[in-house]
Amino acid sequence: MLDPVSRPPGSFLLRLTRALRSPWVRLSLLVALLAGAVSLVLLFEPHRLLAAGWPPQMSGAGAVLLFGLAYGLLTAAFVPRPVLNLAAGALFGSQAGVVGALAGTVLGAGLAFTLGRLLGQDALRPLLRGRWLKAADGQLSRHGFRSTLAIRLFPGVPFAAANYCAAVSRMGYAPFLLGTALGSLPNTAAYVIVGSEATSPTSPAFLISTGFIVVTGAAGALVAWRKRHRLRPADPDAATADTATADAAAESHGDGVRADERAPSAV
Repeated sequence: MLDPVSRPPGSFLLRLTRALRSPWVRLSLLVALLAGAVSLVLLFEPHRLLAAGWPPQMSGAGAVLLFGLAYGLLTAAFVPRPVLNLAAGALFGSQAGVVGALAGTVLGAGLAFTLGRLLGQDALRPLLRGRWLKAADGQLSRHGFRSTLAIRLFPGVPFAAANYCAAVSRMGYAPFLLGTALGSLPNTAAYVIVGSEATSPTSPAFLISTGFIVVTGAAGALVAWRKRHRLRPADPDAATADTATADAAAESHGDGVRADERAPSAV
């Protein structure tokens, strides 16, 4: 038997690869990554550094690009987007601020979606057994673009939480990112304009944007309250059948769904 000193150099990588095949090991890694990211945000408060100002030697498109990158990383670590949107407007103005904030929004959504899909989906999908969870999963899997667009248009669902939850479904990247970009644009632009016009709170742009934020927030709460029953199927077997149909469709389109992961068909 080989002692620890004489083990082949590839044995550690082999054991690591085998460990990462376990869904629960990957989920634990995801939880550890998120906990570490949130801890760093709470400790160093990088979003406050962004809001406080920008290095004077950095300007133009390069500064906007770097801001978008930082924005994406921070949103994946659960930093609230309104804070970053206001900072984008204050730092770059309305036009460049919208570009940087929207790019960061899509980047952060894609990063969170990828982490959730790679590290959390296999472990969490078998837990989708409740009627409400099955119905929500079926809605996201079958109508990815429409569901994402609605979630982004009407604020209320935390941005990062929505990203990680969507990753557990069978939704594809294209509908998720496109729905995020289009759905996030109006609210993002409103916050950016408020940030850019913060020194002129009586200006029409500031008042209109503030009103838009208030109205969309109230409308989102009202729609969520009135339509909540749609995620509660009267027949539990209907939700199971819908999920099985969505999984079969994903299999036929090459989404990489294994046959043993399909939801059971309705009896």
